[in-house]
Amino acid sequence: MDSGEKRLNELGYKQELRREMTMFKTLALTFSSMAVFTGTPLYGVSLLYAGPASLIWGWVVVTFFTWFVGLAMAEICSSFPTTGSLYFWAAHLAGPRWGPFASWCCAWLETIGLVSGIGAQAYSGAQALQIIILLSTGTNTGGGYFASRSVFLCMYIGLTLVWAVLNTFALRVIAYLGIISIWWQVLGGLVVIIGLPLVASPTQSASYVFTHFEMSPESTGVSSKLYAVILSVLLSNYCLYGYDTAAHLTEETKGADRTGPTAILSSIGIITVFGWAYNLALTFSIKDPNYLYDPNNETAGALVPAQIIYDAFHGRFHSSTGAVIFLCIIWGSFFFCGLAVTTSAARVVYALSRDNGIPFSPIWRRIHPKYKVPSNAVWLCASIGILLGLPILKLDVVFTAIISISTIGWVGGYAVPIFARLVMAEENFKPGPFYLGRASRPICLVAFLWICYTCSAFLLPTSYPIRWKTFNYAPIALGIVLTLVMLWWLLDARRWFKGPVRNIEVQNGG
Repeated sequence: MDSGEKRLNELGYKQELRREMTMFKTLALTFSSMAVFTGTPLYGVSLLYAGPASLIWGWVVVTFFTWFVGLAMAEICSSFPTTGSLYFWAAHLAGPRWGPFASWCCAWLETIGLVSGIGAQAYSGAQALQIIILLSTGTNTGGGYFASRSVFLCMYIGLTLVWAVLNTFALRVIAYLGIISIWWQVLGGLVVIIGLPLVASPTQSASYVFTHFEMSPESTGVSSKLYAVILSVLLSNYCLYGYDTAAHLTEETKGADRTGPTAILSSIGIITVFGWAYNLALTFSIKDPNYLYDPNNETAGALVPAQIIYDAFHGRFHSSTGAVIFLCIIWGSFFFCGLAVTTSAARVVYALSRDNGIPFSPIWRRIHPKYKVPSNAVWLCASIGILLGLPILKLDVVFTAIISISTIGWVGGYAVPIFARLVMAEENFKPGPFYLGRASRPICLVAFLWICYTCSAFLLPTSYPIRWKTFNYAPIALGIVLTLVMLWWLLDARRWFKGPVRNIEVQNGG
């Protein structure tokens, strides 16, 4: 018997999903959820807040603390290789008294984060596609077509539907697409990272990239240096999570108690290097910092990295063809990332419904008889993702709100099992093959505090003065949803929700 399946049975779960994913396939999907180019839409505003030095060194600082979170997650994943992952971990680590409440909080945070993550990638993909079409048809200054809000929304919905359709087929299809994804992102990332500065030569000086600090209070309304730096670093906070995807796939992965932790840490390592290199490539390739934000420039000031890439190719070859190719590589990254996030979101909804944690659970936990995937859960996630995008028609801050909700929910879900691991008695923890030993508590403490900081930062207003069109409505949206979830717990769910249900015992008892 596979070691992961054996541990799953010890925890009270029977094997239902097809266990055919290898280490490389799991790593591919995990890496896809993080993606090299994820921060592309945030690069411009991060640069505007505090200049290149804050953006570049902010990545290094965030990476340092992300390793603490990754190590804590890897240790727990090795001990609990289940599809429910974080919420299952929270239930068992918090003990019989607090386990149900801990798993309830964690499950809903994780669900909110992952489902809104679909929206974040759909928005990023639609924006990249919008600029690709613009440059392919003549640029903003040459009569090119710039998609309207309604067309943008159609592209957003179209991407979400494609991901849902692909996730409805056999897991093997998704696994192979994941392999294509990792090569796409690694090779494509190398092409962009190495090729862009070469094309843009001569580039900015190292002193500009690594030491230049410049605020733009007239554009952002932010005059505090500390506040500007915090907002500038949000780019890195947003990019450096998603590695829990390996945990969601553990019931479908061979030797999951070993491959899960390895995939988590390997993904962090790869994205640490590639993400920083991508930011460096963009920053070194800047021609005119002020022109990047001009609404009358070739990309309509809509996507700063696209303007940087366009300036590089047009300046060297007097053509936008190379820029379109590079943007297609970036768009592909968003596509594969959205596909992987949809896969993860569906697995979390499936796991929670398997334990009767959401309304109409019997519907969402149903497995497709032929493809052996939670197809109903896939379409539920896609539908909610589409609803999140509808404000695109009226508001300018949709992306800011979606990524704030996604990050707070997704990363906030990490905090619950990590805190439970921090405070539990060591003798009650059954370690897996990956075990931190005495280093576990200090690592978990640093990880928990860093998560608290990250969630707080994404609740801050991102522009002043605060107006309706620029208001970060994430705190209100999250507040309403979490209040309803907590009221449901207090008034009803605490009486019947006991956390993960042992389906081996249920089956034998039936």
